[in-house]
Amino acid sequence: MKGNSILKSFWTAAFGFFIGVTFPVQITPKFPCAGFPWCVGGDANSTILSGSSILQLGRFWAPCLRNSTSTLEVAPVLQPNATSEIVAPAKLKGADRLPPDIVVSESDLHLRRLWGNPREDTPTRKYLLALTVGYSEKANVNATVHRFSDNFDVVLFHYDGRINEWDDEFEWSKQAIHVSARKQAKWWYAKRFLQPSVVAPYEYIFLWDEDLGVEHFDGEEYVRLVRKHGLEISQPGLDVSGGGKRQYEITIRRDDGSEVHRSTVGGPVNCTGDVHQPPCSGFVEIMAPVFSREAWPCAWHMIQNDLVHGWGLDANLRRCVDEPEERMGVVDAQYVVHRGVPTLGRQGNPETGGGGKVRQRSWAEWGMFKVRLRNAERAQAQAAAQAQAQAS
Repeated sequence: MKGNSILKSFWTAAFGFFIGVTFPVQITPKFPCAGFPWCVGGDANSTILSGSSILQLGRFWAPCLRNSTSTLEVAPVLQPNATSEIVAPAKLKGADRLPPDIVVSESDLHLRRLWGNPREDTPTRKYLLALTVGYSEKANVNATVHRFSDNFDVVLFHYDGRINEWDDEFEWSKQAIHVSARKQAKWWYAKRFLQPSVVAPYEYIFLWDEDLGVEHFDGEEYVRLVRKHGLEISQPGLDVSGGGKRQYEITIRRDDGSEVHRSTVGGPVNCTGDVHQPPCSGFVEIMAPVFSREAWPCAWHMIQNDLVHGWGLDANLRRCVDEPEERMGVVDAQYVVHRGVPTLGRQGNPETGGGGKVRQRSWAEWGMFKVRLRNAERAQAQAAAQAQAQAS
């Protein structure tokens, strides 16, 4: 009797195995994504809402992250924000053809030797300083670079095509990365050469203009302060006591002993509305921004490929951090002077209006950026409403 029971169990298991092989099924429960708060849309290709807890839940729900060929996509870890923006799954195109352990998805801007053991090369620096420069401002650029320690890799974007002269005059230039493209703006270079995968090793990225007075600035101390105060996007305070250029009240240095400030309650021609909105809080200007490694990918994706002046980015960088009124700020203890040298305006063609035409394009780009952002928000709202309707 006992033998018959064992034999029956064996044949039952064998039959079940045969059925499973012949008719494979996915045993992971396939509830529709629309029924869960971390998914948008009603099919297996649904995207994931941002927000740290939602992203964490979404990563564990495999059916929501699978495409039509059942290959798992990786949801990128982007900085969430209060607007719950939709984050599309990311793929490394071409990497699927390679053994996973040979795929290198990140790089850096650190120079390597052509000889010796690669393991013995100097390590990538902790931070990155990126300056858009012309040779006419060499003295100020030299002074700026000397305010940053050996923990910084340096990249110079040359808008005038003059590179060799820098090596002839400055020893540090021989260890810097030089990128030359005539008559281009800082954000043109940033979009093309500071992709998040290229600058991923750097804890902080300084994306500065060339015309900043740095007598009262130290790069290492600045990093210590932004880390201490938890600032993801920041800038040094602007000293206007000696006639330095001023634009927004919030970015002016406070001479009251404070290390940082995050907001202002008013000022000439700006901050006349909601004190919780830019430029009253959660705001930095685009002449000397500093980004954390976590905030930069969002900012980079917001840079428009064809809008080279970056106007309008300053009012929208708050989208790239949680709690912008806390995570964005101006460092008073480390400050600079914005000299306001119109080197960018000089790059315009004299026969077509020179600097005036450059300024005109800047204003036009600002208008275009606002229209694109408004249309993108409208499309996002419509997609969210449609997803809500499908879920209910």
